[in-house]
Amino acid sequence: MEYRIEHDSMGEVRVPADKYWAAQTERSRNNFKIGAGIETMPSEIINAFGILKKAAAVTNNRLKPEKMTNEKLAVISQACDEIIRGELNEHFPLVVWQTGSGTQSNMNANEVIANRGNELAGNQLLHPNDDINMSQSSNDTFPTAMSIAAVIGIEDRVIPSVNALIKTFKRLEKENEGIVKSGRTHLQDATPIKFSQEISGWRASLEKDKALLEAAVSPLKELALGGTAVGTGLNAPQGFDKMVADAVSEITGKCFITAENKFHALTSKDEIVFAHGAIKALAADLMKIANDVRWLASGPRLGLGEIKIPENEPGSSIMPGKVNPTQCEAVTMVAVQVMGNDAAIGFAASQGNFELNVFMPVIIYNFMQSVRLISEAMISFNNNCVSGITANKEKMNSNLHNSLMLVTALNPYIGYENAAKTAKYAYQNNISLREACTALGFLTEERFDEVFHPEEMA
Repeated sequence: MEYRIEHDSMGEVRVPADKYWAAQTERSRNNFKIGAGIETMPSEIINAFGILKKAAAVTNNRLKPEKMTNEKLAVISQACDEIIRGELNEHFPLVVWQTGSGTQSNMNANEVIANRGNELAGNQLLHPNDDINMSQSSNDTFPTAMSIAAVIGIEDRVIPSVNALIKTFKRLEKENEGIVKSGRTHLQDATPIKFSQEISGWRASLEKDKALLEAAVSPLKELALGGTAVGTGLNAPQGFDKMVADAVSEITGKCFITAENKFHALTSKDEIVFAHGAIKALAADLMKIANDVRWLASGPRLGLGEIKIPENEPGSSIMPGKVNPTQCEAVTMVAVQVMGNDAAIGFAASQGNFELNVFMPVIIYNFMQSVRLISEAMISFNNNCVSGITANKEKMNSNLHNSLMLVTALNPYIGYENAAKTAKYAYQNNISLREACTALGFLTEERFDEVFHPEEMA
């Protein structure tokens, strides 16, 4: 491998010749070999750095044109656009487990943009600190990158995936209208319910989760950029914070604003904790829905067997013909991971000391993993399982009429205690409710048939 010599305030460093990063990135790469090549800074953060560095250059060009010249802005913008498109990801090698402020990833971005910009300009036009980091500090850029990545992740990945699943459940509601089945509480037989009503519960849960996500994303749109080192805005020109937020908005097409209190924005991570709480709420509902689906599909002969789900792959290496609810299992595993991520994010967010939180890389690493996993899990669950759910009407009807909890319909005619005696007598003697009720003398056969209509109980 060929190398070149780069330098920083601590001296010279040997850097791979084919990479755009420079001395500070290389120092981090050598000093933090923790999860190297695997647990690297999320690509969404790299993308966000491209956005915020371009926005900062645009704003500096307006406020300090003598320093951020049109020539500099042009090549910085081009380099940032390449980062935003994901074309320079190989030049961002740093791991999550680095400085807790994300300083080294900020410098990674500064160095890559400077070196790529100089290559485009054909001369040493740009300096990573003086030009790319102008009016900024790692302490306000990294939390800003977190906010941008989180907003894009929720609005462009999570919510569309939720919407697709909601749409499928709405279709299933219409297709299964009128089918009555046994309800269940405490994993025990309960009074009847329409299958469409059961599906509507799943759909409504997701709609509530979507509303929570939309509420949670709004505070994330307040950017720390402009607070610089400790929130005072030192070395940033007057109005930089508001103008740079407008520039980020223009680049992303999303409405970002500057944080009213930069001292809060740099040290507190309450907004991202709140937003991940909404993702966790979605995970909890997905866990419930996936469990319902696999319980209802259990069997096919010895379980509930009330629905059929797509058979996607063999389920056993020893039992021929076995098919398992694998999509449900994937969703529930993702839900568990999201819940674990939520605990890590909460602990990390509690560790702000004075003017800075130094657990930011692990916060955004877990947050973006949750975004990716839950979005992709919902797409997979929707496409490979939910969209193919069909009702086993015969089994639903058999279970419905075999349920002892249908006795609830007799309460108005024979009273709660006599209804309870009827259910217990039927269960103990393995006979129908009709046979038990008439044997106990509570109703005649004719009267029983007149008042007992399970399908109307839903």
